[in-house]
Amino acid sequence: MGSICFIAFLCDPVQAARPLSANQPDSVYLFAYATNKNFNRNGLHFAWSKDKTKWFCLGPEHSYLRCDYGRWGAEKRMITPFIIQSPDGWWHCIWSLNEKDGTFAHAASKDLIHWKRQSYPVMAQGKNCLQPEIAYRHETGEYTITWISSSEPAGSTRYSTTTLDFKNYTPAKSCSGSSNKRETFVLTDTPETGTVHKVAWETVENLINEYQLVAYKNQLFNEQAADDPVRFAWLKPLHATLLVDTRQSFPISQHLFGVFFEDISYAADGGLYAELVQNRDFEYDPSDKEGNDKTWNSYKAWSLTGNQMSFHIDTVSPIHPHNPHYAVLDVASSGDGLANEGFDGIVLKAGEKYNASLFARLLNGGKKGKLTVRLTGKNGEVYGTAITRPISSKWEKYTVSFTALQDAVDARLEVVPQFTGKIGLDMISLFPQKTFKGRTNGLRPDIAQTIADLHPRFVRFPGGCVAHGDGLGNIYRWKNTIGPLEARKPQRNLWGYHQTAGLGYFEFFQFCEDIKAEPLPVIAAGVPCQNSGTGGSGQQGGIPMCDMPQYIQDILDLIEYANGDVKTTWGKKRAEAGHPQPFNLKYIGIGNEDLITDIFEERFTMIFNALKEKHPEITVIGTVGPFCEGTDYEEGWEIATKLGVPIVDEHYYQTPGWFIYNQDFYDKYDRNKSKVYLGEYAAHLPGRPNNLETALAEALYLTSVERNGDVVEMTSYAPLLAKEGHTHWNPDLIYFNNREVKPTVGYYVQQLYGQNAGNEYLPGKSSLAGNNNPAVQRRFATSVVRDTLNQVVIVKLVNLLPVSIQTDVKLDGLTNLASTGSRTVLTGEISSKTAKPVSDSIPVGPEFSCSLPAYSFTVIRIKINS
Repeated sequence: MGSICFIAFLCDPVQAARPLSANQPDSVYLFAYATNKNFNRNGLHFAWSKDKTKWFCLGPEHSYLRCDYGRWGAEKRMITPFIIQSPDGWWHCIWSLNEKDGTFAHAASKDLIHWKRQSYPVMAQGKNCLQPEIAYRHETGEYTITWISSSEPAGSTRYSTTTLDFKNYTPAKSCSGSSNKRETFVLTDTPETGTVHKVAWETVENLINEYQLVAYKNQLFNEQAADDPVRFAWLKPLHATLLVDTRQSFPISQHLFGVFFEDISYAADGGLYAELVQNRDFEYDPSDKEGNDKTWNSYKAWSLTGNQMSFHIDTVSPIHPHNPHYAVLDVASSGDGLANEGFDGIVLKAGEKYNASLFARLLNGGKKGKLTVRLTGKNGEVYGTAITRPISSKWEKYTVSFTALQDAVDARLEVVPQFTGKIGLDMISLFPQKTFKGRTNGLRPDIAQTIADLHPRFVRFPGGCVAHGDGLGNIYRWKNTIGPLEARKPQRNLWGYHQTAGLGYFEFFQFCEDIKAEPLPVIAAGVPCQNSGTGGSGQQGGIPMCDMPQYIQDILDLIEYANGDVKTTWGKKRAEAGHPQPFNLKYIGIGNEDLITDIFEERFTMIFNALKEKHPEITVIGTVGPFCEGTDYEEGWEIATKLGVPIVDEHYYQTPGWFIYNQDFYDKYDRNKSKVYLGEYAAHLPGRPNNLETALAEALYLTSVERNGDVVEMTSYAPLLAKEGHTHWNPDLIYFNNREVKPTVGYYVQQLYGQNAGNEYLPGKSSLAGNNNPAVQRRFATSVVRDTLNQVVIVKLVNLLPVSIQTDVKLDGLTNLASTGSRTVLTGEISSKTAKPVSDSIPVGPEFSCSLPAYSFTVIRIKINS
């Protein structure tokens, strides 16, 4: 153990930032440590001292490095970090991850601020790695890492390994002695243990500047409209001028606004997918919910209507190996039935037709007979009835249809045998005949139409985290989601429920075609979700390299399925599903919010190079992690630049203040590097509402996205859908229940952009007369685009201020404009969750004026006369 010193620890950031004197010291001591707060999740901290007696912390609990290992919320811990500086100037930090895994973490940095990718070398199975330390040998250039394992039957044992590069390690071996180089100080009444280093004052000054910059940004980014009455108490109605030079236009992406579908919050089963029967395949399993719900099993949502029949689950001779479970009814007397409650009940509309289907077979030589399939209410009401043909002794599919006799919100589907004996049932299904575009195995029309009304130019699917899954075994495999429903392979949903795969790749492609949107499937990059709770260390490993050729072939097969001739293997399967013509796939996403590790880079590179060689016509979209800054972001961009990836997928969920103060985010981007797909974003307030404030912040930011439409290729808000009562994430764009769809305020912003997109940007200069206050200026934003196909100019004006703005617009260079334009305004109380746009007409021309209400988004369409 190191020595313990009892000293004072000052946590005043202002005091910490003051120079020690007019002449700053050449060097000081730097203390690196991690606290036990938040279950060791607060990361790496620093303090500095002139003499090891009086210390100054660099921001109380400010994190200069956080751990990326394990599942968010439960892990990602940094325990007993140890830092050394190598002769080449690089700082190396290692730390213990938890009390059970036989691995430690490593990261390196030149400046203690910007850290390279983390790695988690596995040292031993069944043994933990505690209190790791590093020593450097100048003679050999080797680093020796030692640690303690407390998992030994006889107690604790010290182990060591050596490495030259922190990538390749010698086998771990036991060693003797103790070389604890940590020191402990009592800081704010709590002992903290870490490493002490003599560093140049400039090093500490840079750390101070970093902390102060982060603190200043956080102050700006946390500004909320609730404080506007004070912040802008002095503000009077404003006058603005917008000058647009229509002769200086430049092309922007025609796919700028799309949607991202993920099966989260029951977006698919029980949502967009029109199936009304829950657990139709009897494949619900406790593992879907990680064993946390004992009622979640093959019996979920099913019950018997009487006591003259028993019901159990069997797996002998199923319909298909992918669906091994089915129900066995032992009928003693006809009249009782097997009933399904649906997803929170089954909603019926009087006069509409419904199709029911099931697979059945007689067991043990049971008597032949028919099945009654009916819709009933809680009090025995019968809403519709149909009878199947006689059941045979082999698995066969039986289909019936009926018309609902009246409206119902909590109906159930019953299957009633009209004979005694044993019968096997599986894949019991109920669909409304009125699906979106009348598709078989189709989509719920009101939800699908609400998405279509956004006019999305593309649809990303089948998800973000869902795509790469919870562990290698849970990666979403597209081949498991096509073909007959009984042959598709259901699996656990990463978000804690069951995916039937009824809404599979064929249905996704078909939906894209139906709404005239480009399909954008996302495939795992050979690694599972960085938040996975299943598997080994780090990023839970990757697909074994010996299996990667087949994994890559599956991706190549997907392209053949989408685009191949009907004479090809997979093109034929598409044709057999009812679509002989190609789907004209142009984009494929590889990876989603991945932890950028050596494991990821190796597999992503293999996939990217294979697609580049075999299908150069396909645009690959890479990934740069879950945030818009930090190690994953920087390392992901480095890989994309090195490989020449055409587009990268950026994600960020931020406060309204962040969107207000980052309108220049893409202005700075290198136009010679990868283009950007902003695949997931949303404005988040405390409590996560979707209200006018968040919607206007997004509208404000999207004006800058349109301005940078030459580098930003695509955008999509996330998440798209959430079912009330089953929501895993807020806010969402569209909420729904079994009866209605509830678009949010944010939805209308997305719709106004989607329905008013252009293919040319018209540069403009806006100014607020007599007001140079940055906080005011940043809350007024404009964008003007031209749609050359429909010959319209579209002016977008966002006012995120509590006062109105009288705006003069001058479209220089256009004289052949209509005299009347259409105006749509979204406005209301800033906290409103129900505000909706209102449209009217407005006099327009090369020069015109309009008034922007306080807290409003205005869109004006002006026809260009031929």
